[in-house]
Amino acid sequence: MTTRRVLQSVLVIAVIAVIGLIVWIVGSRSSADPVAGASGADAPAVVNDETHIVNQAQDEKAVLVEFLDFECEACRAFYPAVEEVRATQGDELTLAIRYFPIPSHANSTNAAVAVEAAARQGQLEAMYQRMYETQAEWGEQRDSQAHVFRGFAQDMGLDMEQYEADVADPEVAARVQRDFDAGRALGVQGTPTFFLDGKRLEVSSPEELVQVVQEALAR
Repeated sequence: MTTRRVLQSVLVIAVIAVIGLIVWIVGSRSSADPVAGASGADAPAVVNDETHIVNQAQDEKAVLVEFLDFECEACRAFYPAVEEVRATQGDELTLAIRYFPIPSHANSTNAAVAVEAAARQGQLEAMYQRMYETQAEWGEQRDSQAHVFRGFAQDMGLDMEQYEADVADPEVAARVQRDFDAGRALGVQGTPTFFLDGKRLEVSSPEELVQVVQEALAR
């Protein structure tokens, strides 16, 4: 009888320990998953009033949002795919971009500020495209490339007095930072990160991005 009770006690303790371990593992995964934390009521919107819309679909069926870094080589690799879905699916796909300059990239914030300054003169897309088209020339540099971006502004015929004032305006930097902070709150950890209709996509190649978007629009 004593032996049976001992075995029963051991079994109960073992079951409790296993249940506790399972609860701990599930809880750890939930707290480590940035997306799980971002789905709550306090999470920022994936698209807000100041988000830049680079393509507004006339017959909108889906919204694709990219958190990007203009100095990021992976973003540059995805850029043709983004332009492809924009060109082929633009009547149904709304496309938006948000800044997410990676701190380890010396000129990512400079580039984002230059794009935002151009946006204030209605030239968001021209500067956005110019950044990717020339990334190989200025990317991965440790010294400031602000003068290069100023040259882009001149080439585009921007009002240079206004451009320089906007680049120096703390509100422009704050605008970039707000996108970055929203991205972090949404679980963005690297670039490019895409959200389709508010849900983060897990895509490993430009081709997969095109496929996922096309499948979503075909539903």
